[in-house]
Amino acid sequence: MSPVIATILMVAITVVLAGVLYVWASSLAEGNTDGDLTLYVFDAEDAGGDVTDGTDDNLVRVTMTQGSAVNWASVSVKISVNNGAPVTCDRAAPGETVDTDCALVEFGDDSDSDWTIGDGVTIVENGQSMCGAGETCSIKVTITNVREGNTMDESSTVAQ
Repeated sequence: MSPVIATILMVAITVVLAGVLYVWASSLAEGNTDGDLTLYVFDAEDAGGDVTDGTDDNLVRVTMTQGSAVNWASVSVKISVNNGAPVTCDRAAPGETVDTDCALVEFGDDSDSDWTIGDGVTIVENGQSMCGAGETCSIKVTITNVREGNTMDESSTVAQ
């Protein structure tokens, strides 16, 4: 093969590779060009008080510390106690009850339908003992935006 043909082939291969890399990098950058990237931060902590063998213990307090307001209709909260199966906790509006094993009792500004910075929930047992007396329970809280299909936060803490 002549050196001229070899040089032309090498240039052609380089151009094709550069094009492929450009397309690949562009598609990565397109992942969030709409300006809607919102990072959420939630703090989870023991709700205080001792857990008992009762079925209405306060387990965990979760507070939003960073992120934009999200409507409660878009939020799903699940907990896993001691690496058990995840359980969905429903938000209990003042004076209402829920049909799940755990309930979310809102604190902060509960006059609106949004979870905003400074607002939070206390996760409470609801007719089911999830942590027994004298037990230290490891609780993983997963908060999901069900409308967008993404996990907003996963936090772990203990209730005792």
